[in-house]
Amino acid sequence: MNNSAEFPTLNPTLYRETIPGGSHRSLILRAGQKLRLTDIEGGGNLSLMALNAKQLTERLNLPDTLKAQHTAFVTEGHCLYSDMGRVLLAITADTCGWHDCFGGVLNAEETREKYGAGRFGDLRNGFHRNGFENLLVEMGKWDLDAQDIQMIVNFFSKVAVADGGYLNYVPDNSRAGSYVDLYAPMDTLIVMTALQHPMDPSSHYAPKPIEFAVEDVRDAGITAACRQSCAENGRAFYNTELFCL
Repeated sequence: MNNSAEFPTLNPTLYRETIPGGSHRSLILRAGQKLRLTDIEGGGNLSLMALNAKQLTERLNLPDTLKAQHTAFVTEGHCLYSDMGRVLLAITADTCGWHDCFGGVLNAEETREKYGAGRFGDLRNGFHRNGFENLLVEMGKWDLDAQDIQMIVNFFSKVAVADGGYLNYVPDNSRAGSYVDLYAPMDTLIVMTALQHPMDPSSHYAPKPIEFAVEDVRDAGITAACRQSCAENGRAFYNTELFCL
């Protein structure tokens, strides 16, 4: 009997989609699932918000995230903390190496100032979208509004501190095919938009597509490196597990 033919291996990928440059998506990543973000063309940027899906007043806290892990950016082995000291997402794999936590997103006025008018009446579906409104569109699907806009991680972008303490955008941080894996130890609402980083010096509006895929993992061992990277992470995972009981 050919057991492999009778009982085929299940594909852990539950869903896969490409976010066109300039567009936006949102989803609930269930506890035990992993979100893989892939920069398809290289030079892309994905702005991402994260919230406790069961208690939407609990949100991503980047100051605590960076302070507790003694870092100015996030990469493999880091966690994204909530404002309740829990782990919303754990970065379990990363081929890019640096993801920005400072830049935020542009609003409509800032986008117009940087890229020009870019009106829908002139450009149709190529009109110049902005991160603030893109996030609001997705947030409205979860009964959230402008007052709920929060801190943003710009995946695939690098902003380093230059001499004198100035923030310096580093071009070409991400290559085609670069990916980052985000594991959810608790149900986490993800809100994201694929737009150029606010500090990208180019005045040409040309956001790149980003692919996302949801995989069913349900293996707490995947977070071992994150748990052990610092004592604060271990405590944050404990807080998360206590909440999920």
